[in-house]
Amino acid sequence: MVQTLAASELQRDLRRELTYDGLRAAEAKGNKGGRCPVVTATKAAAVRAAYPDGQSITSLAREHDVSRGAIRTAVADLMPERAAVHQDVPASELAVALDMPGKVAVRRS
Repeated sequence: MVQTLAASELQRDLRRELTYDGLRAAEAKGNKGGRCPVVTATKAAAVRAAYPDGQSITSLAREHDVSRGAIRTAVADLMPERAAVHQDVPASELAVALDMPGKVAVRRS
């Protein structure tokens, strides 16, 4: 039984190394991997120009026929940070939401 476990671990390690070797070889050839962006460079320029003028993400998504997530990705660096919303509230008084429904914890310092 120990030999079987050792053999399966060896196969898993070998498979992982071969996968990483293939990814590194593809990266060396210039292939980045992953999906192509839905919002093309020309659409992104138009979206990035319209977003600061006050056009909503939903209306931009409808206008360019893409998802709201794609628009958020295109304007991610233009969006205000979530932490900036509570700048006037000290960090010790902010509520911390837990993953448990109906439970909220308040951090005391």
